Amino acid sequence: MRRANTASVLARRPSGAPTMNSFRSVGMSEKEIYGDTPTELIQLERLRTMETVASLYSDIRRNEGEMSAPNDAQELVDIDPELVTWDGPEDPENPRNWARSKKWRATIGIAMYSFLGPFSSSIVSPAVPKICVAFGVTNTTVAALMVSVFVLAWAFTPLVVAPLSEMFGRRVVLHVSIFVLLVFNMACGLANDLGEMIAFRFLAGAGGAGPLAIGAGVVADIWNDDERTAAIGLFSIGPTLGPVVSPIIAGWIAMNLEWRWVFWILIIVNGVVLAFGLVILEETYAPILLKWKAIKLRKETQNPALHTVFEITNFTALEKLEIAVMRPIMLLFTNPIVFGLGLLMAFTYGFLYLLLVTFPSLWEVDYGFSVGISGLMYLGPGIGFFVGILTVTPVSQWAYHRLVVQNGGVAKPEFRLPAIAIGAVCMPVGLIWYGWSAEKQLFWIMPLIGAALFGIALISVFQCIQSYLIDMNPAYAASSTAAATTFRSLFGFGMPLFASQMYGKLGRGWGNTMLAFVALVIGTVFPVVVYFRGEKIRKWNDKRMDARKAREQAKREERITRRLESEARAQEKKLGPETPLVERREIHGIPEEEASEDGSLRRA
Repeated sequence: MRRANTASVLARRPSGAPTMNSFRSVGMSEKEIYGDTPTELIQLERLRTMETVASLYSDIRRNEGEMSAPNDAQELVDIDPELVTWDGPEDPENPRNWARSKKWRATIGIAMYSFLGPFSSSIVSPAVPKICVAFGVTNTTVAALMVSVFVLAWAFTPLVVAPLSEMFGRRVVLHVSIFVLLVFNMACGLANDLGEMIAFRFLAGAGGAGPLAIGAGVVADIWNDDERTAAIGLFSIGPTLGPVVSPIIAGWIAMNLEWRWVFWILIIVNGVVLAFGLVILEETYAPILLKWKAIKLRKETQNPALHTVFEITNFTALEKLEIAVMRPIMLLFTNPIVFGLGLLMAFTYGFLYLLLVTFPSLWEVDYGFSVGISGLMYLGPGIGFFVGILTVTPVSQWAYHRLVVQNGGVAKPEFRLPAIAIGAVCMPVGLIWYGWSAEKQLFWIMPLIGAALFGIALISVFQCIQSYLIDMNPAYAASSTAAATTFRSLFGFGMPLFASQMYGKLGRGWGNTMLAFVALVIGTVFPVVVYFRGEKIRKWNDKRMDARKAREQAKREERITRRLESEARAQEKKLGPETPLVERREIHGIPEEEASEDGSLRRA
């Protein structure tokens, strides 16, 4: 069998000098590739080619990280003439090659979406007293549940949403998530009893979790490793500021209007952000974009066999779900670094929501402020976040680059941690300052200074740990951050529930002092151990993880190979012995003199 000359295909291009890469992107019809070869032989050739491509591609991707842009297998286009890839390394359709303005537009879009979930999580806090009166709730733990149950959904939903975004695309999953958030925020506004409110808040949290789970993946889709720092910083602003900004707005709404208006305003914000996202957000996941390209070329060429490498070798839906769920859990409980640093991040996040839940009682009951003024008190931690962003980021970058230079230009993940010392100091100091000034009811600015110090500490902890978890092992970066997200969401849900009992028995002073000692221990011990012994621990754990990954990959490759070989044997059996040997040889490009003595085929 001889493949058709490419001249007829190149002639279809409207303009421009043709190259091999651009030729591949046009796609060819079955006639142009295989000429007059019988259909049965064509199918056999395809199966053998796919088997070869699957084997070679597994080697190409063996060391690929979870945050890396998937390789499109351009190296294999000469082996598989029906393989759809990008039009060369500079293809503008590849998200990594988008114009910077287009990249920043997508980054702003995902940042706004990731802001909306945390914004929705705490907006109800100033209205909780009115909701409790309306529903006859007197238990303070149940009252806190209305706020924190939203965060509980973030512990589990991301583990399912992430693989869904790889199967159906980032954009559609993001839009559906925000739509779900909109629907159940509306349901919360229409709730008639406590049970409905808690159920709808949990489901709204599940919708708000989508951007938090996919956002880092979108950033990784479009930005190269050396360009990603600023984009990650912008993406991180939403989840950080969202929980603080919303109570400031909700305080005045709850004071002057019925509590349901908190949700009506939230729905308006939700709808505006969704409309904005529908306009500016484009699909960024390369395998989906290439799949769409293949579908388009199939229609143009009338060749239904055109395919991407991902359609041959990609994980099944069940495999993706298993990896997304099991790998983060395994990392959390078997990797001491992920557990230790994740615990510090979880404690910090838990106290943030404890602060959000207890602020109304502090300012409205103890200080006698109105609901609106009490909402303004959330500016304390908010200012701390801004100060943290302005100070921690440059200090972290300066320390990192200096340590790299001192290490002969060789970077290490541990060099991301020095700036966490800011959090190690500010967190216990801030907790004690806030607790005792609130206990003694000092001038209102004193508790806010303590809350601001905590805000600075939170930025320090989150930035340093997230950067470390991504650099620690790029092959498991997404799983490591997912493990930390699950851990911190559980603390964000659980810590506010015991706040009233703790403060009721110990008071705000001793209660926060106890938490400050916990913060001092985990905020110094774990980072110091990781900084000085992290490399040794990483190598030990990476060896275990890589061995496990290799076993999983080998089993998966074996399944793909068995399937393709089985289909090829069935096709060969269908061909029968009457098929001319020369055609069977030529189909693999094997010269006659290289055929085995018994006339059997050799694999290309």
